[in-house]
Amino acid sequence: MQNGFLSKSIDLLTRKQSTILSAAFVIMGTVVLSQVLGLVKKRLLISIFGASVTTGVYDVAYKLPDLLFQLVVASAFSSAFIPVFSDLLSSNKERLAHKMASNILSWGMAIFFALSVVLAVFAPFFLQILNPGGGFSPADMQLMANLMRIIILGQFLIVIGTFFTAMLQSYNHFFVPGFALSLYNLGIILGLLIFSPFIGIYSGAVGTVMGAIFFILFQLPLVKKIGFNFKLNFALGDSGLRTITHLMWPRTLANGVFQMGVILIVALVSFLPESGRKYIIFDLAQTIAWAPVALIGNAIAQAAFPVLARERGQLDKFKLTFMNSFNQMLYLILPISVLILVLRIPIVRLVFGAPKLDWPATVLTGNTLAFFSFSIFAQGLIALTYRAFYALHDTKTPLVTGAISTLLMLGIGFFLIIGLPQSFGINTDVSSIAVAYSGASIFQLVWLFLLLNRATGGFPVAHLFSSWWKFIASSTLTAFALYIPIKLLDQLVFDTTLTVNLLILTGISSMAGLSIYLFLSWFFDVKEAKIYILAIRKIGNWKEVASKMEEVIGRRDKE
Repeated sequence: MQNGFLSKSIDLLTRKQSTILSAAFVIMGTVVLSQVLGLVKKRLLISIFGASVTTGVYDVAYKLPDLLFQLVVASAFSSAFIPVFSDLLSSNKERLAHKMASNILSWGMAIFFALSVVLAVFAPFFLQILNPGGGFSPADMQLMANLMRIIILGQFLIVIGTFFTAMLQSYNHFFVPGFALSLYNLGIILGLLIFSPFIGIYSGAVGTVMGAIFFILFQLPLVKKIGFNFKLNFALGDSGLRTITHLMWPRTLANGVFQMGVILIVALVSFLPESGRKYIIFDLAQTIAWAPVALIGNAIAQAAFPVLARERGQLDKFKLTFMNSFNQMLYLILPISVLILVLRIPIVRLVFGAPKLDWPATVLTGNTLAFFSFSIFAQGLIALTYRAFYALHDTKTPLVTGAISTLLMLGIGFFLIIGLPQSFGINTDVSSIAVAYSGASIFQLVWLFLLLNRATGGFPVAHLFSSWWKFIASSTLTAFALYIPIKLLDQLVFDTTLTVNLLILTGISSMAGLSIYLFLSWFFDVKEAKIYILAIRKIGNWKEVASKMEEVIGRRDKE
């Protein structure tokens, strides 16, 4: 009986997801776990090292290895590998697909290893890019170089794990890759808990290596199950390699532009006093803001991508899939954005509150988070819109829009951080970068949508606006429903210096606001609300109710 239960449990975990919504739910579930562990990791860092220069240096040490990873690996796997690999599988060329996959992994590991060695050897030289303002001391820079060399090893292992993830998602397996990614954060948590008393902040870098190993090992059995056996292969004549190379270079440039934006944000922070401390505050706010983007935006975008890729030649179906996914995402992400905006200080205290996170740091983190909250919806929808262009085999449009958006963000950030103090004597802080980030993100989303509208022959705008105004009106009223009780209860009822009272206050306000949102969803007859409720409750034939929202994303029976 126990063996039967175990067998059924394993079968449930390794089962394919056959629809966008079911895949999105699975991805959301694993992302929730990953995000929770990510927040635990951040809170643990703050509780051990505080919002300090040391913690900021640790965070910045990831930037150049991540830049290398994004350029060499993520570009190929996120935009090019899955469509090409899926096309081969759909054409019953699984053997050829696996051979091509070995070739891609071989080249990815070789190139990443060679560049990693250069980065590790000349770490002090390359890291000076991050410190033009001199906010990081020589001791900080030396610590950053040492941490980065350890992190690079973890990133090399993540190359392999990310390849496994792309392959399994091509087979419509989303649970195992998603859960494996959460184990990466678990590795860092264990590293901090076990080694921080002995090696201090280096424990986080060691945890990166541990997490990368967990990321690989958890996916390995399912990779074996689908029949993949890696064989070192550097065949330059492989047609799949040529196609992926052709498709990935605009994505590589786009990733490069975005990552350079991240690098230059650190450079801007280096002009502020206590740069390490200011950067960790920026990072804490961004971590909270990115949680709904990862949970909702990336989940729905990943689930929709295989369908969009297959419907490239059927634009009517393509547009329907995109519009439904767009509205599903917007319906979920807007109220969360409002909740984060209104409850920013309580959220920061509950998520990262620790004796070593002082009140000024808490307030600055909350203010930075407030400006990020205005673009949470844009970040989520950009992820979906990017994948729509990738599905159309257009990787150049995201490149151009991303580059211009990044330049806009840097221009606004430079003016706020450096221009205002020098020209007008107005001192600004790290929250100014969040202002620049949000403005550029909203601009990019609008531009991308207009370009996609033109590329597909036009979306039924009336259909879209009929849902959008309901989302916006409901979210605006939800903001008031959140703000009023939290102000009244904070001043008249609860002593929010106590964690329990703060938790109760935040819970009551959140329930009040979200209850209003659900009521207004019913009042305005929001279609997306019905679909989610029926899908969760599994009442009746919800696939029919969804009316094409539940697009089939896998028809291959062969493992």
